Amino acid sequence: MDVSETLRILIVGGGAAGFFAAIHAAETSLGAHVCLYEATAHPLAKVRISGGGRCNVTHACPEPRELVKRYPRGGRELLGPFTRFGPRDTIAWFEARGVTLKTEADGRMFPETDDSATIIAALRTAADRAGVRLFTSMGVRSLARGPGGAGFDVTFTDDSAATFDRVLLATGGNKGSAGLAIAAALGHAIEPPVPSLFTFHIADPRLVGLEGVSVPDAAVNVIGAKLAERGPLLVTHWGLSGPAILKLSAWGARELAARDYRFPLVVSWTGETLAKTTETLTAWRLANPRKQITTLNPFALPSRLWERLVAAVPGLAPDAQWAGVSKENLQRLSDRIAASEFAVEGKSLNKEEFVTCGGIRLREVDFKTMESRLVPGLHFAGEMLDIDGVTGGFNFQAAWTTGWTAGRALAAASIQTS
Repeated sequence: MDVSETLRILIVGGGAAGFFAAIHAAETSLGAHVCLYEATAHPLAKVRISGGGRCNVTHACPEPRELVKRYPRGGRELLGPFTRFGPRDTIAWFEARGVTLKTEADGRMFPETDDSATIIAALRTAADRAGVRLFTSMGVRSLARGPGGAGFDVTFTDDSAATFDRVLLATGGNKGSAGLAIAAALGHAIEPPVPSLFTFHIADPRLVGLEGVSVPDAAVNVIGAKLAERGPLLVTHWGLSGPAILKLSAWGARELAARDYRFPLVVSWTGETLAKTTETLTAWRLANPRKQITTLNPFALPSRLWERLVAAVPGLAPDAQWAGVSKENLQRLSDRIAASEFAVEGKSLNKEEFVTCGGIRLREVDFKTMESRLVPGLHFAGEMLDIDGVTGGFNFQAAWTTGWTAGRALAAASIQTS
């Protein structure tokens, strides 16, 4: 009998990776029974809230060797999969289903509608057309190899049971992930999950009243660590955020967790070094001697921020002219601009999004198929794996790529047994 007539495939987890895998498994093997189980009542919930409800689908970075540089963990393993299904393929897949993506100045790509519901509708429609059976408010309680190592016996959270030939776990990477517990019970090593994209809590009077102020190209670094980034920086009610902070949090996820999110942070509000900043201020003072210091600054910084930096220099009057700024005060102002030190005392999620590093140890997975090297017939996709990207659509691209790879492999014509 043709395997496509009898193959039973279980997808556990109704997020981006799980949906994409289910669609491609069903489309690859048209006669297979593909069942997608989501423990909550709301599949694709993360897609809905991502990008402020706009859904940052992918990033305009089609070259795989450049793309993998945006992944603090998993970049080397993703190189091969990205050559087979990368951003170009993601764009083409959605466009073939009536969803046109647009590219913003920073490379992020969103649906032209600026509405994540557009992406959700495309995925739901594709799954329906492919014959995927979706079950919501239903999770998996246990998973065990079948007799002789063939297939899997599955128990669901309502105590019902079923048997499947192949299984994909795509339940995300947080500590409460049922998929991680199941994988561990089957012998997989789990890298402890910790947050990867988060903002910094800073209680400092220098930031009070600056909420909403942003600068386009700041530099940030953690004292005592080889962690430094640059990019847009945003002052918030709780501290600092923006792409520079989020990238720093991604690359430093494990180290910052080990420090319990308490560490000294140095900010250059202009992205320039201390020496370059002093040089710029010195030249500005010579060129604008009679201009008032608070009404004119050489860095085009927001006025509220600039006034606060000037006020932080003892003895520097806000109505002083540039000609009256002493060499000592000029150096102090340079310090405030290029080397402001803040004490980080905690973290918050980036809006409502939650990305983790940690998960299935990567050497235990075959990235040609996303199949377990320990348990034949068991596959993984998305944040179940110890893979995470910086902000900008990279985590969704990893979900599409690993989902596509796993889905096609799940529907392959031969079933291996141990």
